[in-house]
Amino acid sequence: MRAMAATRSWDIFCRVVDNFGDVGVSWRLARSAAREQGKRVRLFIDDLTVLAKLRPEIDTARDIQRLEGVEVVRIREPFDSLDVADAVVETFGCDPPEAYVAAMASRDPKPRWINLEYLSAEAWVEGSHALPSPHPRLPLVKHFFFPGFTPKTGGLLREASLLRRRDEFQADAGAQAAFWRSIAGEAPPPDALKVSLFSYAGAPVESFARCVAQRGGAVWLAAPEGYAATALEAWRLGARARESIRCFTIPFLAQDRYDQLLWACDVNFVRGEDSFVRAQWAGRPFVWHIYPQDEGAHWVKLSAFLARYTAGLDRLHAAAFASMWDAWNRGAEPGSADSVKPALGEAWAGFVARREALEAHARAWSHALATRRDLAAELADFVDNVL
Repeated sequence: MRAMAATRSWDIFCRVVDNFGDVGVSWRLARSAAREQGKRVRLFIDDLTVLAKLRPEIDTARDIQRLEGVEVVRIREPFDSLDVADAVVETFGCDPPEAYVAAMASRDPKPRWINLEYLSAEAWVEGSHALPSPHPRLPLVKHFFFPGFTPKTGGLLREASLLRRRDEFQADAGAQAAFWRSIAGEAPPPDALKVSLFSYAGAPVESFARCVAQRGGAVWLAAPEGYAATALEAWRLGARARESIRCFTIPFLAQDRYDQLLWACDVNFVRGEDSFVRAQWAGRPFVWHIYPQDEGAHWVKLSAFLARYTAGLDRLHAAAFASMWDAWNRGAEPGSADSVKPALGEAWAGFVARREALEAHARAWSHALATRRDLAAELADFVDNVL
C-alpha cells in the first residue's frame, strides 16, 4: 500500500445543536488547524449568527468570508461545494451534506474522514478513540476522534500562546483593572471575590446570589448575556443586597474576551463543553453545569470527570468541590423564593473556604494537561501519519 501524503486541506462541518458549545469548539479547531498546523481550512456552518456572537467580525449576510486564515462557508441546500478536501472533519456526528459525501466517495485518493466526538472523562472513551467505522454503502471509512484527559485520547484544544497570555494577564493588575472597566465601568476593590456565572436554564442562580449575600466580604458577580444574567438581574432588582455585593450583567463576550473574564475571576461557573475546557485552562476553581441528558445519563459523565479531577486532592477538599458541583447541577429545589437552599448554602461555604487549596489544584491540573499536545496537533498527526 502506498503511503498517503500529508493533508494540506481540511473541511470542517458544524451544525448548531448546543448553541455556543458546538460552534465554539469548531471555530477553535479550525483556527488552530490553519494557524498552527498550516492547513488550508474551510469551516462549513449552518448558523452564522451563533458564530458572530463569538467572533463579531463575522458578517451574517455573507455566505463566504475569511477570518484568521479560515474560510467560513454557510451550509445551504442544495449543497454545491463539492471540491472535497484532503481531510474532512464532522463535529459531533453532524454528517456532511449527502452530495458532499457522494463526492468524497468519488475522490481519488479518498479523503481522511473524522468524526470529532464530544468530550468525556469516562473510561470507555480510551477504547473507542480512533476506531474506524466503514460506510454501509460507499467506499469510505470514518474514524472516531475523542477529546480527553489521558494520553490514550485526543487531548484538548489549546492555542500555543494560551497559557503564556493567561499568565501575563493574571500577573498584570493594570490589565485586569482595565478589563473590568471595559465590561463593568469600574474596577473591583483588591479584596473582592470575583465570580463569573454562565449556565443553562435551571441553575439556582438566584439562590446562589442569596448565599453570597449572607456571607461577609466584598463580592462581584458577573454574568454574560444568557440565562444566568437574566436570573441575576431578577435577583438584584428584587433583593435588598448589602452594598458590598455587586452584580453585573454584561454583553455576550467574544471568545478571547471571555477567556479574559475567566482569568480575571476567582471562581468561574461554566456550562457545556467549550467554556468547561476554557475554565480548566484558566487555572481557577470552577463549577460545571453539565448539559442535562435523558434518564440522568449526564450524572455518569459528571462523576467520571470529578473522579479524575479530584484524584490526589485532599479528601476534604475533594468532598467540598464535589458537593458544590452536585448542589449546582441539581438546580433549584422547592422552597420559599427568599430562602437559601441549605444544600447550596452549605456547599458554597465549604467550597469558598477552601478556595486557596482549590486554586492551587486548578493550577496544577492545567499545567499537567499542558504537558500533552493539544487536540489540533493530535488530530493533524493522526490524519497525516496514522491513517
